[in-house]
Amino acid sequence: MKSLLYSLVFSLFALQLSAQTSPFNIHLEPLDIPNVGGLQSFAFGQHDGKWLIFGGRLDGLHRRQPFATFDIAGHNNQIIVVDPNTQQKWSAPLSSLPVTLQEQLSSTNMQFIQDGEYLYLVGGYGYSNTAGDHITYNKLTAVDVPAVIEAVVNGTPFSSFFRQVANAQFEVTGGHLSKIYDTYYLVGGQKFIGRYNPMGPAHGPGFIQEYTDQIRKFNINYDGNTLTVNHLPSWTDTDQLHRRDYNVVQQIMPNGQEGATAFSGVFQKTVDLPYLNCVNIDSSGYTANNAFSQHYNHYHCAFLPLYSASNNQMHSIFFGGIAQFYDSLGILVQDNNVPFVRTIARVTRDASGTMAEYKLPVEMPALLGASSEFIPLETVPAYANGVVKLDDLASDTTLVGYIYGGIASSASNIFWINTGTESSASSQIYKVFVIKNAASATHELNKQSTGTLRMQIFPNPNNGVFGVKFQWTKPSRVWLSIADQNGKLIDREELKNLFPGENIVTRKLSKVAVGSAYFVTLETETEKATVKTVVQE
Repeated sequence: MKSLLYSLVFSLFALQLSAQTSPFNIHLEPLDIPNVGGLQSFAFGQHDGKWLIFGGRLDGLHRRQPFATFDIAGHNNQIIVVDPNTQQKWSAPLSSLPVTLQEQLSSTNMQFIQDGEYLYLVGGYGYSNTAGDHITYNKLTAVDVPAVIEAVVNGTPFSSFFRQVANAQFEVTGGHLSKIYDTYYLVGGQKFIGRYNPMGPAHGPGFIQEYTDQIRKFNINYDGNTLTVNHLPSWTDTDQLHRRDYNVVQQIMPNGQEGATAFSGVFQKTVDLPYLNCVNIDSSGYTANNAFSQHYNHYHCAFLPLYSASNNQMHSIFFGGIAQFYDSLGILVQDNNVPFVRTIARVTRDASGTMAEYKLPVEMPALLGASSEFIPLETVPAYANGVVKLDDLASDTTLVGYIYGGIASSASNIFWINTGTESSASSQIYKVFVIKNAASATHELNKQSTGTLRMQIFPNPNNGVFGVKFQWTKPSRVWLSIADQNGKLIDREELKNLFPGENIVTRKLSKVAVGSAYFVTLETETEKATVKTVVQE
């Protein structure tokens, strides 16, 4: 009877995902524009159907060797204009601009936002001839988007359409620039100086890495001629804002106010794993949501915000990229190598503020999406902050924008074997359609996303020795179970001496077989979480 109970419990654990009928579906359609070229980690603005693109990398995933990573050859030194309607491309070199503009505008991972006709670019990382090193730029640049597009298309001078100011507050890369009403929010990110080295700052040539741990606020005053910035007090949180290379999505909050949500990001302070919770931001402050866990789409990727006013539901759609988890036949598989994935997922916030994650039935056509951008149609009904008005989409099937660029990877895990040929900057463009009233569109609810355990295993893969990290937020008994890949229970015990907040327990499996999989389950009196781990040499 006892073994039967364990078998039934394990079968329930295996059903981590449940089907949910969705209010819409997503359809992707490739669009090929000759000679558009591959690009990733870039910044963009748009006007009258044309895109204006700055910076980014011409190559794929950065290499791990300091001498090869983020090399000068991969810089994008061109201003690029693309018209997806006429399928045309124009470009002009940055060389006619002052050196300070040339250097920042050829960097990667700038923070950016367009406000009316002006595109604002903050920070970015790249090699500076002036500094003689790889640096994070301390600049904010304002660009007159319509004027620069016209100049690039017509081959006329454009240097007069840029303004730039410097301040240490802008020395950021890998964060996000958002706007809530009249205030700009520079969320998270880091200052990085020197060549990347996965062995750490004390190895090889060494480097400086400083997370901002902040949301930096300011007002911008720009009339097309004079650019000034009024800096406001920052919000600092060394735990919740210690994030970079992630997604910050504009939102309509349950109270109808504008806001933004910082999803996932790397790395947690106590262990080199992505954050699973999110941080909700509005004009009055920020709040970490520890009742929600995002398992898919952890690094920066193209994203689409949709809001239904009639249902008071906010949907954030994420397209592929890189993640610590992926779904395999209804079970969350954790891979701390953080592989490239094809997953398209949505996070939905309801009228009560409750958030949940869903896996869509459609996937990216390949291992795409990392460091790509969603470029919305200017004609799509949207709020002032760019959130698409789902209820106002008149057609059953509506083109809402495009996905361009990003990293195209040949395999899920390439970092430790990367010679520069295993991935590339993608030149593929995809039209993105929202399909309403899609009765057959069933999205799979990730039940662990609504739990509070936020369970992670490290290392994973492992050699049979691993830690289980989780949150214990309310008094409850907690059991840890381990089953083999056939569902046979190996171990089950009640955990004792737990502390409120983060807990880590270690386990060692005996007689493990290389390549075998194990299901590790945490169970409280109110919820369960199961993660698949794989044993390697």
